[in-house]
Amino acid sequence: MKNVKSILFSFVLVATTMFCNAQQSLKIGLLKYNGGGDWYANPTSLPNLIKFCNQNLKTTIQLSDATVEVGSEELFNFPFVHMTGHGNVLFSGEEAANLRKYLISGGFLHVDDNYGLDPFIRREMKKVFPELEFVELPFTHPIFNQKYKFPDGLPKIHEHDGKRPQGFGLIFEGRLVCFYTYECDLGDGWEDPEVHHDSEEKRTEALKMGANIISYCFSR
Repeated sequence: MKNVKSILFSFVLVATTMFCNAQQSLKIGLLKYNGGGDWYANPTSLPNLIKFCNQNLKTTIQLSDATVEVGSEELFNFPFVHMTGHGNVLFSGEEAANLRKYLISGGFLHVDDNYGLDPFIRREMKKVFPELEFVELPFTHPIFNQKYKFPDGLPKIHEHDGKRPQGFGLIFEGRLVCFYTYECDLGDGWEDPEVHHDSEEKRTEALKMGANIISYCFSR
């Protein structure tokens, strides 16, 4: 019996250590892509979102995000990857296959239209999931109902074309693998206040919605 207890204790200790190490090394990535679009837009957005999540969700995400290329094996080191930009996006066949493998293996992609990204991301994600279509998520979806409640869906941070903000998803075998925020511009709201001069209320709305996305991703 003592040996059994000793083995069980050792197993729990190892499992706990692995969990703690995973928590300590938790990191999110910024997706670098080809095509000429500014994948590097909003440089202060992810660090601010990470800080907000660590303070308000008690996450232990590394404070600095890391750039990761679509076709890189490093992609699989990130449970959450953020993508933004204003212009063209181009995935090669190999990159699309790598992104698909990442997403169906448990990864999560958040695409935030920084204005002008829409036609390109829709085209390129068809290379990744030719069998899927973006569907608008209902406001009852769990992503809008984490710690922070958004009964009317995404907040409107920047005007863009004046259309209502929409949250679209790619759902693979019942699992949301890609969340696409359109006509919203969460990333601008996450930036330092002096960058876009958004009100504190707008910035807080954007950060809370971003925290919901992070929370949803890590709790699936």
